[in-house]
Amino acid sequence: MDKQLQDIRDLSRAFVKNEIAKDVDLSNYQTDQQLKKPQPPLCKAAVSDVIIDLPKNFKDVKVEGNFTDLLFERKSHRVYTQKNITLEQLSYLCFACAGVLSIRGKSYATLRTVPAGGARHPYELYFAANYVEGLKPGYYHYLPLTHQIELIKEGTDTDEISASLVGQAWAAKASVVFYLDFVFYRSEWRYGILAHAPALMDIGYIGQNIYLASTTLNLGSCAIAALDKKLANQMFNIGDGSEECMVYAHPVGTIDALKNKAEENSFYSFVKEDNL
Repeated sequence: MDKQLQDIRDLSRAFVKNEIAKDVDLSNYQTDQQLKKPQPPLCKAAVSDVIIDLPKNFKDVKVEGNFTDLLFERKSHRVYTQKNITLEQLSYLCFACAGVLSIRGKSYATLRTVPAGGARHPYELYFAANYVEGLKPGYYHYLPLTHQIELIKEGTDTDEISASLVGQAWAAKASVVFYLDFVFYRSEWRYGILAHAPALMDIGYIGQNIYLASTTLNLGSCAIAALDKKLANQMFNIGDGSEECMVYAHPVGTIDALKNKAEENSFYSFVKEDNL
């Protein structure tokens, strides 16, 4: 490995260890929270005139298995049958990974179905709806405080979705493709210049809840880190990436595990070919 690549690797490791600023004197540094500056909003406000209520009668949603079963059955699925999921299932998925349970203090923080460092919950949930019963195909934004969704743009483009996922065309066939938008200052207000590595850990909690919720609904899902961030930002009209940025995607779709077993296995053909 040449020196330039080593430097990039070492910088990435330093980021994970929060050591990027190790040569900077931070003894007098204070975060904006410590400086008593106003905190950012808990969630982004709606920007669309089209607001849709999501059902919250989760007891009527058909779920399968207990928690132990879910742990054994959870896996990544990359082959989807391109059938509709119900609006109730979409609602369940949104609530499972971003739903608000209560508000702490005078709008200091949201307590949600997933944990987050300092209860900052810096992620906004967006999604491309391809096949959802009773919902027009389009790009949407979840409004967690009211458990509603807003339409950002009507109609979806599978080529655009695939391109946003760096050419992973299989993912564009999902019933819904979730995207997570990192609103930087929501974490920076509390944790300052060292907010970013810990905030990225929160994605794991969100992703696992999507996996488990999908499994209990007998749907398939697969976490994706390969993302054309600039294109994904454009798809949902969230700006140039300086203050917020798409960082993660997670398609969820209908599956036929037995029928599509061979096609699923083909994603791992390299294991056999390379004798791993």
